[in-house]
Amino acid sequence: MNIVQDYVFRQALGPLLAVLGALAAIAILTQGLNRLDIIVDNRQSAMAFVWVTLLATPQLISLILPLAVFFAVAFAINRMNVESETTVLYAAGFSAWRLSQPVIMLACVAALAHLWVTTVIQPAASTEMRETIYDIRADVASTLVREGDYTFPAEGLTMYARERAPGGEMRDLFVHDARQSPAVTYTARSGLITMANGTPQLVMIDGQIQRQSDAGAVETLDFDRYPLILNELVETETDLVLKPGDRTLAQLFFPDMTNHYDQRNVNRLTAEGHYRLAAPLLNIALAMIALASLLGGEFSRQGYLGRLLWASGVALLVRLLALGLQAAAVDEPALNVAQYGFPLLVSGGAAALLLRAGRRKTREGPAAFAPA
Repeated sequence: MNIVQDYVFRQALGPLLAVLGALAAIAILTQGLNRLDIIVDNRQSAMAFVWVTLLATPQLISLILPLAVFFAVAFAINRMNVESETTVLYAAGFSAWRLSQPVIMLACVAALAHLWVTTVIQPAASTEMRETIYDIRADVASTLVREGDYTFPAEGLTMYARERAPGGEMRDLFVHDARQSPAVTYTARSGLITMANGTPQLVMIDGQIQRQSDAGAVETLDFDRYPLILNELVETETDLVLKPGDRTLAQLFFPDMTNHYDQRNVNRLTAEGHYRLAAPLLNIALAMIALASLLGGEFSRQGYLGRLLWASGVALLVRLLALGLQAAAVDEPALNVAQYGFPLLVSGGAAALLLRAGRRKTREGPAAFAPA
């Protein structure tokens, strides 16, 4: 790139980073609010909340990056138009296409970064997030018993532990279960909440069971080890199922056909895989829309608000249609080809408009820049 093109590149790069940061912050805040109930309900720390929110960031960035590219390009080119920089560059012999080249290069860099995020970063982060949330939901069983407090996790159930060791072991346990008739009281020297086949259970060690018989006498039974199932108190997933957004490209295009979930969702997995590869093309498509709208028209002293609004509407429509194509490809796999063809068609159409405007300005000379 020459000095002028390097200048145009930097004019678009700064707004891109700023817009991407702002949109990502809004998206992360929204995602964090959605995840807040998991942390609060399961009594997790603030670090767990921050970690889960950060793990959701790559997927959010993948969603908003094309729009960030559009807004950054639109801002940069609009500022250059308003300050007559583009008019001066046209007069110096630069065509609209030459001015567009550094912006297209920036869009290609964004597309490559987008591809890296969707194929490498997003599946790794999403899988870790899914596993973290699974562990949080499973660990809720340990919060049923709190050190030195009587807790009432369900109607008719009272639990108490005098002390909790760092490893999760609870000492001097008391559990009174009045949900059944007659009521049962458990006491134990120690206990530990574990998972067995996806079901949480309180394993009590060295204790006693007390129950009142029909005759009114108290029956006792000593035990060395006794498991109390807690599945009625805690909703947990028996298996960790990776959703399409959590999987690598290999797992999407070559699903495990011995897995029931994969068998039922082959088309969904394939559509997600093609979307991961096709979505980066939207960065170029939306950048071309911004260039065609702001460099392909007449010079205007009144500003370019109308063009910006029109271009913004088209860019948003293109982004939504791309998501719609992904959803439609789940029911009709043949539409997976359209996931690639659609952004390429938009890019080609915008490039044609830009080249036609550039040839007109070159042919008409200074008259092309007359105030509208």
